[in-house]
Amino acid sequence: MALTYSLAEIASRLGGSVLGDGEVRISSIATLEHADATQISFLTNSKYRGKLAETRAGALILGEADADASDLPRIIAANPYAYFARVSALLNPLPEIQPGVHPSAVVGEGARIDPTASIAATAVIGAGAVIGAHCVIGAGCSIGDHVVIGSHARLYPRVVIYHDCVIGDNLIAHSGVVIGADGFGIAMDEGRWIKIPQIGRVVIGDDVEIGANTTLDRGALDDTVIEEGVKLDNQIQIAHNVRIGAHTAIAGCVGIAGSTSIGKYCQIGGSAGILGHLKIADRVVISSFTLIGKSIREAGTYTGIFPFSKMDEWKKNAVQMRHLDEMLNRIKVLEKLLSEQKVKEE
Repeated sequence: MALTYSLAEIASRLGGSVLGDGEVRISSIATLEHADATQISFLTNSKYRGKLAETRAGALILGEADADASDLPRIIAANPYAYFARVSALLNPLPEIQPGVHPSAVVGEGARIDPTASIAATAVIGAGAVIGAHCVIGAGCSIGDHVVIGSHARLYPRVVIYHDCVIGDNLIAHSGVVIGADGFGIAMDEGRWIKIPQIGRVVIGDDVEIGANTTLDRGALDDTVIEEGVKLDNQIQIAHNVRIGAHTAIAGCVGIAGSTSIGKYCQIGGSAGILGHLKIADRVVISSFTLIGKSIREAGTYTGIFPFSKMDEWKKNAVQMRHLDEMLNRIKVLEKLLSEQKVKEE
């Protein structure tokens, strides 16, 4: 039987005020276009306000400015989008944990697994590792020796955490995540590359989520650090000794080179690239596909996207860009000549 809540019950749990029939029961959440009478929808952008008259939703989540924009039963919240997220979590709870260690799992000597944790089939827990309360370790996960994982972590199938890494509470790591692989440390000697041992760790704070196939390299000497509340999308590469500040969100396919420090509450768009040994201030927004080649000292939005065009036009523009410095010098010479000519004429 589907889990349902009345609007009054939702508001009692999550806050907000109810306008209209508080006894309307809701079983799921949907968009304004597709919701039916058993579902609740939401409005977070005023340009979609016209859809309120067309929606068949049983109830709505609205901001204070839109409280009177519909006669449907509704919950009024200060932040409708965040409220929608909480309602969705309420209506879509995670499956209950079944504590225990599957018979096919391999547990190393001295590993400590909390009795409330769940270890799925073919998972490997290294020697001396610590798995905290209510953790879920999915099928085929590999947890290295002496790894420490806090409580309520959820590792989806085939997550790999290398030795000695330290994980806080409430980690969500999706399939294919690799935490603690060697950083790209090599030194040239007499025509050959020599591997530099990567002896640091990856240290992750509480309430971090890491998307599928994202990789976090261990530090070369010091640790790679991901602070609390960081949210990482899929297929991100974080190199050795990077530090990411609390509550920063990074979209897919971003690459961050070694020893760069990202501030708190930053937002980094998809496929952006950040070179190594840079410092990014708190509350910086970096647009998608932007390449950051020097440190950013002040909060704000930074964009470096070259507009696309037809290939022939792009080639012509690219040629001109190569000569910008030469053109600037020529312009300065012309400006000087014009200025001198103007003085003579006066």
